Amino acid sequence: MSTHETTPRYPVGDTSRLTADPWYRAAREDAPVARVRMPFGGDAWVALRHASVRTAQSDPRFSRAASAELGGAAPRMVPGAPPVGSVLTMDGAAHTRVRRFVAKAFTARRIERLRPRVQEIVDGLLDAMAAHGSPADLKAFVAEPLPVLVICEVLGVPPADRADFRVLTETIMSGVFTEDEARQSMSRFLDYLNGLVAAKRARPGEDVLSTLVTAVDGEDRLSELELASLAVALLVGGHETILNTVLNFTYTLLTTPDELAGLRARPEGVDRAVEELLRYVPINSGGAFGAVAVEDVRFGDVVVRAGETVVADIASANHDPEVFADPDVLDLRRADNPHVTFGFGPHHCIGAQLARLDLQVALGTLVRRFPGLRLAVPPEEVVWRQGVLIRGVE
Repeated sequence: MSTHETTPRYPVGDTSRLTADPWYRAAREDAPVARVRMPFGGDAWVALRHASVRTAQSDPRFSRAASAELGGAAPRMVPGAPPVGSVLTMDGAAHTRVRRFVAKAFTARRIERLRPRVQEIVDGLLDAMAAHGSPADLKAFVAEPLPVLVICEVLGVPPADRADFRVLTETIMSGVFTEDEARQSMSRFLDYLNGLVAAKRARPGEDVLSTLVTAVDGEDRLSELELASLAVALLVGGHETILNTVLNFTYTLLTTPDELAGLRARPEGVDRAVEELLRYVPINSGGAFGAVAVEDVRFGDVVVRAGETVVADIASANHDPEVFADPDVLDLRRADNPHVTFGFGPHHCIGAQLARLDLQVALGTLVRRFPGLRLAVPPEEVVWRQGVLIRGVE
């Protein structure tokens, strides 16, 4: 049997639900990285341990730009690939330059000032759910509208345009569409965002996108591609990811009654509970894109050769027993929690604080307002999305 025939297809096993295939634990114990076959672009290495994931995401010997330059030949999970020159595929000084602009627009203080507005949005959505009565679809009443309302308000997307984002982001982030369909969807998305950027340049407002459009650093400013790619990263990450994470976290709480009871008894612990849920619950079915080694890099007894791709598996890293005590146990009071859900190093998620805000307000309010909240069907009857990058309830 050839080596290729014995190389597992990534992601390994059933990724529709919130549990990892046993392969991940065995492979993680065996070595920091393992060889896998990606759905697109051929074979790659997948980093599985906390330390190897941090190295793959922060070591300058790995290049996202080199991966983007491979185009359709890049090993990856989804049909499309980020364009060359986008914030997701920059390295070194070029990436630092763009993040410097982002830091001016996406400050922690600015995000925290949004808390009353996010609370107002959540309260309104839960009012409608309560008025509907039992049973109620949490996805329709809360999870779908919440992230659209918040991220579009943050970026200054006009209300009339917000309905289109659901279809566009789902196509971009899905693995069930063809490469051509994903490319067309991304092209439509970028066309819209370029128009929005032009509108903000002509008439800036108080939103984050206006701040990015008008920001200058000496004589330097962000290009149209850089602005659009930043908006794509924020819209996709802030919409599709939060939508499914609200559902996955709620499902996890409702199926771990002791932990849920503890949170109800200590509602002030919601921030720590969110951090543990971010660690414990896998967000994605696997790493979407990788980085290319620009020189040989050793991981334990394994050498990743120059030109080979390494994909970081965040969920595996977050269950590494070398870092987390009892990693497969949900402990909402866990204090030491250096999870890497938002990434590590220079590409740490630019919307991390906004995501935390959404989740803290949504889960905290849901638990407080509905002390009798429970699943309307047995857990095994909950239907899960199939063949998508971001795990979630259908």
